[in-house]
Amino acid sequence: MSEHQLDREWSTTSKLMTCLRPCASLTSRRLLCAEAKGTAPDMAEGNPLLHVSNVRNRLREIVGASTNWRYANISTIKRKGILKSPLLFGSISTDHQQAMSERVSLSSALARSQSELPARSMKDSLVEVHLPLGSQPQLREKYLTFHNTVRFGRILEDLDSLAVLISYAHTYNPALKRSPLSIVTALVDKIDMRQQAIYPACDIKFTGHVTWVGKTSIEAKMHMTQYRNGAYSPVLDATFVMVARDPENKRAAFVNPLSPEGPEEEELFRQGEVNKSRRVELSTASLLKAAPTAEERNIVHGLFLNTLDTKTVSFRGRLLPPDSVWMEDAKLKGLEICHPQVNTSGEPLERLQPKHVDTVCVCVCVCVCVCARVFQERNIFNRIFGGFLMRKAYELGWANACAFGGGRPGLVAVDDILFQKPVEIGSLLLLSSQVCYTEGKHIQVRVHSEVFDPLTRQHNTTNVFHFTFASDRRVPDVVPRTYGESMLYLDGKRHFNHTVAH
Repeated sequence: MSEHQLDREWSTTSKLMTCLRPCASLTSRRLLCAEAKGTAPDMAEGNPLLHVSNVRNRLREIVGASTNWRYANISTIKRKGILKSPLLFGSISTDHQQAMSERVSLSSALARSQSELPARSMKDSLVEVHLPLGSQPQLREKYLTFHNTVRFGRILEDLDSLAVLISYAHTYNPALKRSPLSIVTALVDKIDMRQQAIYPACDIKFTGHVTWVGKTSIEAKMHMTQYRNGAYSPVLDATFVMVARDPENKRAAFVNPLSPEGPEEEELFRQGEVNKSRRVELSTASLLKAAPTAEERNIVHGLFLNTLDTKTVSFRGRLLPPDSVWMEDAKLKGLEICHPQVNTSGEPLERLQPKHVDTVCVCVCVCVCVCARVFQERNIFNRIFGGFLMRKAYELGWANACAFGGGRPGLVAVDDILFQKPVEIGSLLLLSSQVCYTEGKHIQVRVHSEVFDPLTRQHNTTNVFHFTFASDRRVPDVVPRTYGESMLYLDGKRHFNHTVAH
């Protein structure tokens, strides 16, 4: 490794560590000021409205899946062929298997067509969930950073769980004890921040309902507000797209149609149709399928000409313009080993001590080993929880933007998170973040996640995430060097332009 490369790598690491140094004085003052004004009267102890910590428990009741992870006989596992991951080392959830086998019998309750299902209104799926950071200070340990700022990755987890609960509320059948549907997140269409500050000692309220349905898909819109100075103010708006599957999560299943009531609901439904058409158009125009437009080709060629070494008559002679960074030097990578949490006590997961999950962060070629303490991160179908993946991707993307811009960036928007494949327990999950576009104070980051199988040596993409951040200062221009990087640049520019336009 050259001396220049080492200097560059340690410079990147130094920037990251500088961003993470304690700078909590201003935030602490905000915390103290908000302490007395952030307690909402509707979040008093004993309020019957759903607490955010109970959402996933409620989902388990609806589906009937177990999350207890107990060891089974290794010979039985091998004989039945249920050891999917080489990293499980013979562990399997026997009671989860029993719960899932009971779900198979629910297949007979599935509708053979959507016309068999009764129509629902938007109010049928309306759900309100409370996160009382002001009323219940003990919750802050999970949701706050060392600097007394709210961990947005935790908010992403809560939004994902809420979207699933909203979808189950829409498809609720009072005649059935358990829902035959397996509802999973297909896409995070958009998350728009209405304000940058999320106050650490003020109560938070999530509300949401279904706004559009297809035959097997559901669009859920959610809003997050925070109580401060005697009133709730908007923080963010989120749109998730969910898909319904059969009890074994193997094929699509029909969902109840939606019947809008009144002009406002009809407009929401119409917007859902527009969103669907837009997603189809974006997929068709993807740079992985179609060539760039004429305007985009001119942009790429302009970047190429701007980096040519005029002293040499060569296509290979490239010089980095002032106040710029090569795209290859704007990466941050990480590795998650998706361990199960062993629960042999029969106690609820909330009463158990956290389980260590191995995390390895890689900054360019500099390796940093971290041991993160997390609670159970499996979803109700015994796979890695989608909200956990979003949190990890966001935190890696934020760290990359932090190192790149030299400050603590704020989130502007989350755009077009695609869930392509579930992540099994025991998987090696590789995360790679890339600053792919910058403009003024804004940083566009793309995070790619994939599962690596050490036995077959195969890599399979599971998710792609897009985040838009804003720094408190102008950031360097990111410059692509290769054609592949130029396509990443254009893709990042498209996502940024969509964020700005909306």
